[in-house]
Amino acid sequence: MIVDHERVLVLAPTGRDAALSCSLLRAEGIDAEAVDTIEHLCASVSDKAGALLVAEEALGPDAIRLLVDTLDRQPPWSDIPVIVLAGDEFSLSSMRPLSVLGPLRNVMILERPVRRLILTRTVAIALRGRRRQHEMREYLEERAELLRREQRTNRLKDEFLMTVSHELRTPLTAIYGWARMLVTGQIRDDQRQRAFETIERNAQAQAQLVNDLLDVSRAISGKVRLDARPLDLSEVVRAAVDSMQPAAEAKGIRLQTALDPDAGPISGDRERMQQVVWNLLSNAIKFTPRGGQVEARLERVESHVEIVVSDTGAGIEEQFLPYVFDRFRQGDAGTTRQHGGLGLGLAIVRHLVELHGGQVLVESPGPGQGTTFRVALPLTIAREDVENVRILIVDDEPQARELFCAIIENAGGEVRLAASARDALGVLQTWWPAVMLSDIEMADEDGYVLMEQVSTMKRLERRPIIPIAVTAHSRPEDRLRALEAGFQWHLPKPIEPSELIAVIASLADRGERSAGGSTI
Repeated sequence: MIVDHERVLVLAPTGRDAALSCSLLRAEGIDAEAVDTIEHLCASVSDKAGALLVAEEALGPDAIRLLVDTLDRQPPWSDIPVIVLAGDEFSLSSMRPLSVLGPLRNVMILERPVRRLILTRTVAIALRGRRRQHEMREYLEERAELLRREQRTNRLKDEFLMTVSHELRTPLTAIYGWARMLVTGQIRDDQRQRAFETIERNAQAQAQLVNDLLDVSRAISGKVRLDARPLDLSEVVRAAVDSMQPAAEAKGIRLQTALDPDAGPISGDRERMQQVVWNLLSNAIKFTPRGGQVEARLERVESHVEIVVSDTGAGIEEQFLPYVFDRFRQGDAGTTRQHGGLGLGLAIVRHLVELHGGQVLVESPGPGQGTTFRVALPLTIAREDVENVRILIVDDEPQARELFCAIIENAGGEVRLAASARDALGVLQTWWPAVMLSDIEMADEDGYVLMEQVSTMKRLERRPIIPIAVTAHSRPEDRLRALEAGFQWHLPKPIEPSELIAVIASLADRGERSAGGSTI
């Protein structure tokens, strides 16, 4: 196979030497291209060049200087090998190769006539060296990208900690100041009621900040629990709108609703879904100026339900749209930002929506032109069972296998059990499930080894399977490792039965949709 950066450039201006050399190299599977002048050779030198094969008669003093200048302009990682075909006259003259070619760093000299085997092996050695240079380039670029990411993450964390400090100290200042005035008696009677109201309002604000931090921590560690039940989203949206109405009226913002009564129920956690809508409305009101408008809509779109929150507010710059839902990211971060908050609300929204099997999108024409958030939740998640879904349970603990089997069979699932990774592979030979629940820490072969083997079988069989890690390893790094290994979900033990069924139902429905609605 010819690799793009392993082309040999051949400069041999006498007779048919260049054509013969190219033909010989191509016969050995080496990509070769003939050039007719030193200027053409230098112009063709690029990252794609693997080596230069140059005849002695093309290397006069001016040509050497041009070639040296060209190679000196290579990036630091690059050192293209130069192979010189030298004859007796050149080698024995006063212009010895080392003195003439001294400025070139990576030179190999072959005496003519050159045997075919010697030439091809020398070129192959040069190309191997060039290949290592490209590998080093990729390594350096990867390290540089990792360093940039780390620096960017550290900067974002620093900005986030600065924001946390500011947002926590601001209400604390008001609470402490009014409390001290009440304790010391340095307050007028007509100020007491205002003091109590200010303390209560700022305590609530501080509690909300702490709750946001805890929610993000739970999201990172995969410990958010859902109490999934049949849910009427119109009631959820109305409740969130009612709670935000005073804030909208205080800013003179018109808060409207348009709720489709036929949108249909879903299966979800009422409190968490209300938190999603509340966060979106709060964000819209915060960034909408006085006299603006915020609208919350609920509508059915094909096979899913959409909650749409739009505003006529500040809008979002196009380059920031991909980062709207990231933790530690704010569009106006810094000491001159115009709006308060930790910038965690939208990150929490995305996690909760995805936990319900949906997705959230953001649209904005640009600054000053408003923003629209769309939460799409599949109607097919409305079931609370896993009727007829094939599920393989892999766990070396008999009690855990028995528990998961009872939970799933009671919800209508079809179950097979495996006490080890080897047993699981044996089951897969004759019975292919839609979902695989697997422990991580098992004797002999752990869940990561099993996942690697299942992924290979999945590719060979061309059949879908949804792997879920159910494990006592609950640290953020454990969750990340499980996802990187190929598991689609990470559930820490102990687990609520309703949550286990909700996750399986959500992922199984998502798998059916991605497979074009085929039956699992």
